[in-house]
Amino acid sequence: MLDKIRDFFTTELLAEDDSGLTEHQRHIATAALLVEVATIDGDFDGREFSLLFDILQRQFELTDSELAEISKLAKQESEDATSLYQFTQLVNQHFSPEEKYSLIRDMWCIAYADGNIDKYEEYIIRKVADLIHLSHSAFIRAKRDARDGTA
Repeated sequence: MLDKIRDFFTTELLAEDDSGLTEHQRHIATAALLVEVATIDGDFDGREFSLLFDILQRQFELTDSELAEISKLAKQESEDATSLYQFTQLVNQHFSPEEKYSLIRDMWCIAYADGNIDKYEEYIIRKVADLIHLSHSAFIRAKRDARDGTA
């Protein structure tokens, strides 16, 4: 993952208190995983970029400054590999099964945006699905729904 993006998201997520994640923090964790699938193949295509930010604006209500920061950081692709654990752990602890399904479906939508599913995109989506304990049938349904445009 991009180190600067990871740092941005980590800073945003550090404010967690005893009552759990805020809605904003949930959106940030989800955005981090969506950015990962958009950048994993080293080709952050304009269609992926457009769909990623459409999803972030429409579903996650991030501020313009947050979207601008994510945009800037996403373009600074790095080859550093780090763990997805910090984000998938938050998803496991705070997301419903429906929200987990939606996350994986959105990841598939981004992967399909450029018309080509790269092996690294498929790998990262499968890995996240496993880490968040999404059933195989839900994983396949999410892929099919994204491919068919029923997302």
